[in-house]
Amino acid sequence: MEPPERFVLRPIGRVESPLTDRAAAPRQGHEGSPDAVVVLDDDVAEAARDLVVGADAIVLTWLDRADRGVLLTRPRDDPARPPTGVFSTRSPDRPNPVGLHRVRIRSIDGTRIGVADLEALDGTPVIDVKAVLDLPGDH
Repeated sequence: MEPPERFVLRPIGRVESPLTDRAAAPRQGHEGSPDAVVVLDDDVAEAARDLVVGADAIVLTWLDRADRGVLLTRPRDDPARPPTGVFSTRSPDRPNPVGLHRVRIRSIDGTRIGVADLEALDGTPVIDVKAVLDLPGDH
């Protein structure tokens, strides 16, 4: 069976963050990102019912302001570094601009999940939230 050429992907929420300027945003969440909020859509609220404050989670975002035509980049925009294929970097510019963010859950208020270490810009679509599994047998 041939895999589909297209996939249906829908946002399940959005990021609320004081970060609005891509050039001023930290490159990684642990490099000075302000606290942010993942606001989930009401129709997926039950999927978040077992998240707990203090736990780490992976937030997947759709980097909607990325340039999908970029295949090579200079890591950290450093002209001294050689051009590198985007699949070997964390560049937001790539054919499918999926953002991967390990965050710490700071608060939960209904569908509003306060997090640390999220470097996504305000309004960025959230496409999934996944538990961080560190121990064998976790699910």
